[in-house]
Order: sequence, then structure tokens, then C-alpha cells
Amino acid sequence: MNAVKKALLQGHISIGTWIQFGHPGIAEVLANAGFDWIAADMEHSDIGIQEFTGLCRSIYGRGPVPLARVRENDVLAIRQTLDMGALGVIVPLVNTSDDARRAVAAAKYPPAGIRGFAFHRNNDYGAGFDDYVREANDDVLVIVMVETKEAVENIDSILGVEGVDGIFIGPYDMSGSYGMPGKTDDPLIKAAFQKCVGACRKAGKAAGLHVVGVSEPAIHEAIESGFTFLGLGMDNVFLDTAARKTVGIARGLAAGG
Repeated sequence: MNAVKKALLQGHISIGTWIQFGHPGIAEVLANAGFDWIAADMEHSDIGIQEFTGLCRSIYGRGPVPLARVRENDVLAIRQTLDMGALGVIVPLVNTSDDARRAVAAAKYPPAGIRGFAFHRNNDYGAGFDDYVREANDDVLVIVMVETKEAVENIDSILGVEGVDGIFIGPYDMSGSYGMPGKTDDPLIKAAFQKCVGACRKAGKAAGLHVVGVSEPAIHEAIESGFTFLGLGMDNVFLDTAARKTVGIARGLAAGG
């Protein structure tokens, strides 16, 4: 089974990160860093299906499981990323159980869903067709994003949809839906997070969180809060943070000299 899905079903913590730059070299560097999964952000970047396929080729064989946050809760968007190499999808714009059912249906072959059959990269262009079709419905990870007050209010029914393996909270979008953009530490937002974590624990499903500003206290808080599907930073944040830190050190030393 998909190693990340297996770990989450067993209640273990799975650690991953995000890619917003669609260059395969970045995927190779991150894949060698030791993450359990790497998700290409196809919703908020210019990564298209061709770039995503290249990212998957860079990730495979290096350890992490390749995932995709698809551009929308859409049959073809979900189907194509799974065909081209994703072992799971993170689906945005899920506010109700009906939304969740649409996401699951797009990711599953009949009779569980409506995913179309074809020869493609993930079944070795037909050479492994039978094995892939037999195992895919159990193997593919389906995570739905909870980003709004409406989704929080519907969290139990969303998690009750068969085939949903867990949720992933977008902290900033969540705060915006409550009328306080960016105030992710507000008690109201923290309470919404904990409502989602509690519902996931009750349903036996994974609770995910994007920790954008990576620090030991932030990661510790996420783990202590009960999140098990942790997305830590992203390529552009890692690059920006390291570059600014390096320049700051160099300028400080130069001024002191």
C-alpha cells in the first residue's frame, strides 16, 4: 500500500512539504531531504500537467510519495494527476459532504467512482494495467481541504464520506472565512482547528495542517494539537528564508569588519 496512506490509517505522523516551482531539480533536492511525501501545488502556481509529470519522475525512487493539490474539485483535474504519477490528491474547495463525494468519485475506478480507464504513466502505459486497476482504489490517498467556516460546520458529514482518508486545513484561508484574514492564532480559529482534529480522531481519519512558517515551536504545537499529516514549509519559503539569513549574516560580518 501507498506508504503515506498506510501510515495515516495506522495513526502515525506523516511529514511532507510543498512545491510551487515546477522544476524537477527542486523536486530532486526535496526528495533527497527525507520527507515522506511531496505535494505539487497545482492550485496556486503555474504547475501544469506536463510540469507535474516531470516532478513525479524526479521524486520516484527517492523515497517520498508524490501527491498533487489539484487546481479544483474536478473530475479531469483529479484523473489526470493520478494518471501521470500522483499516488494521492489533495482536493480544494470541499465545503460539504457532496463536495467530498465528488472528489472521491473522481479518484476511484468503478464501481466505487467514475475514474476513467486508460493506459498511462502510473500503470506503465498499460504493461501493469491489470495490477494497477486492481490496487488503485485502495492505494490512492484522498485528502480534502477544509478551508472555510462552512466546511468546519460540516466536518462530521465530510469525514463520514467513504473514501475520504483525511482533511487538510489551509490556515490562512480558514481565518479569512471567519472574517479575520491572517489571524491564525486567534482563539476562534484555534477552536475551529481543534474541532476538526477531534472529528478526525473520532472518525479514525487523518488531520492535516500546513505549517508555512517552519520552526520547532510551530511543529511541536501542530503535533501536540493532534495533527498527523504535516505539510512543512514549501520550496519558495525554504529558498527565501535561507537566502535572507545568509545575506543577513554576511552583511553583519562585513559591517563589523
